[in-house]
Amino acid sequence: MTKTMISLGLMALFCGFAFGASNGKEPANRIQREVRHELLSLSRYGVFDNIAYRVDGTQVTLMGQVTQPVLKDDAGTAVKGIEGVTRVNNDIEVLPLSDMDWGIRKAVYRAIYGDPGLSRYAYQAVPSIHIIVKHGNVTLEGAVANQMDSSLANTRANAVPGVFSVTNHLQLDSGL
Repeated sequence: MTKTMISLGLMALFCGFAFGASNGKEPANRIQREVRHELLSLSRYGVFDNIAYRVDGTQVTLMGQVTQPVLKDDAGTAVKGIEGVTRVNNDIEVLPLSDMDWGIRKAVYRAIYGDPGLSRYAYQAVPSIHIIVKHGNVTLEGAVANQMDSSLANTRANAVPGVFSVTNHLQLDSGL
């Protein structure tokens, strides 16, 4: 069965995407759509979290990083309730509690979403640029419209005091 991994930051961009019904993979596609829907519906999911998943037939593997242990549990519970899912591997990492990391998260958020060239990304139901901070190291996940926005987000995050490094995993999506 085809393996699919989609970051939630990207999932919000594809909410209207319809899978073809005649490709013989309809059950897996239905599970994919329902997993995406359930994860996007999590009330505690935010810009400082990154949840991705892979569907292998009737098994779902959850991956990524979250700031709250309860969000990891909520994601696993939501996916387990989907009809046809036989197993859920919840490999989501709960980021360590750290006042320094929380300060960096807020400062990077202000630096990125406060920039006039990037502020439009904040006005989506699930903002498309996710800011993951672990021990002062920042990872940018999600999607932007072009390479210039990716570079600008990277530059803005690198300029925040206290940031040790920035890893830019932003994908390009011209539909933004």
